[in-house]
Amino acid sequence: MTKKSVYINAVASLSALGSLSEEVWGSLQRMQPKFTLKSIYAKDVKVSALDDIKETEILNAKQERKLYRHLDKTTLMAMLAGRELYKKLQLEDNRIGVNIGSSRGATQIFETAHQQFVLQGDVPFMTSPSTTLGNVASSVAQDLGLQGPAISHSITCSSALHALLNGFAFLKSGMLEEFIIGGTEAPLTDFTIAQMQSLKLYSRFTDDYPCKSLDFSKTENTLILGEAACLASISTKPSEKAVEITGIGYATEQIAHSVSLSSEAQCLQDSMKMALKQAKLKSVDAIVLHAPGTVKGDLSEFKAIENTFEKLPAITTNKFLIGHTFGASGAMSLEMAVLMLQHNTFIKNPFYKNKNTPKKLNSVMVNAVGFGGNAVSVILKKFES
Repeated sequence: MTKKSVYINAVASLSALGSLSEEVWGSLQRMQPKFTLKSIYAKDVKVSALDDIKETEILNAKQERKLYRHLDKTTLMAMLAGRELYKKLQLEDNRIGVNIGSSRGATQIFETAHQQFVLQGDVPFMTSPSTTLGNVASSVAQDLGLQGPAISHSITCSSALHALLNGFAFLKSGMLEEFIIGGTEAPLTDFTIAQMQSLKLYSRFTDDYPCKSLDFSKTENTLILGEAACLASISTKPSEKAVEITGIGYATEQIAHSVSLSSEAQCLQDSMKMALKQAKLKSVDAIVLHAPGTVKGDLSEFKAIENTFEKLPAITTNKFLIGHTFGASGAMSLEMAVLMLQHNTFIKNPFYKNKNTPKKLNSVMVNAVGFGGNAVSVILKKFES
């Protein structure tokens, strides 16, 4: 195993915050939620939606229209983020790995095809290849002309940070020097939102801040779904604006049922402690929490942090702005951490007042946790060449 350090050289995302780093950073600084109304069976709910992907953005040639017209929005968003990421890189070798996570995968096409099957007894010709989860990473690799391994997976809401774990292991093994990791999700279908409502997780609020992530006084769940794709380039060769990955932790805990966490999120405690040990740190300047806006989810993660750190770091989240983007959420939090480090600016949360807001950021932890009691924690620090 190589002793070389691993760096995040560039990040590109597509969400309601924007599609360029400058747009995303501006949206984070303004702290103005990016939610719109969507009608679900005559009831309005808030969502964080992208404008429809126009055909000219991704299908900009006759050949591409033939190749990509059958792809789900989840995959198309990942491809657009991949193209934006590739513009930022100066790579001479196309032997680059790709690992992209998605909790639900091609849910929009799958639901449409299933509805046709119920009504007509058949499905569109390309239903099978376009709904398999593997087409997310393989489509990005094909689009960019990459020749490394292309891996897609679902580890629920921690999928993007598990992709980082996999890419980190590939780089540390010496098998590759460059890897693209991240997550993508387009879950704004009636059926998916109905599933969250059935679990009594979805927010009933339609005010300006309907997702009350880190509001520990709330008495009901306020999860809101959002669309996003976010990819990052990790490498053993740092760029000028690189951020170093100094610690990685992961854990799974035994849980009462598949959507629960223990009251003090033991899996997060274990993952944070593992990351701190690897980074040779006792604390960090700030943490970007998973904090989905649910009563138990937010509080259990906060208790896990209290049990892990002697002095509480500054905490924040981006879900009050864009809601929960499922498989992309960890990567979106990673992007927020990278931007905060690069700009040496902490983005506050409107619901939680930190006792000590850091004036200087040297290290930021990112947490993700998913159904099944699995957690990932990643520690980033400024890279000094």
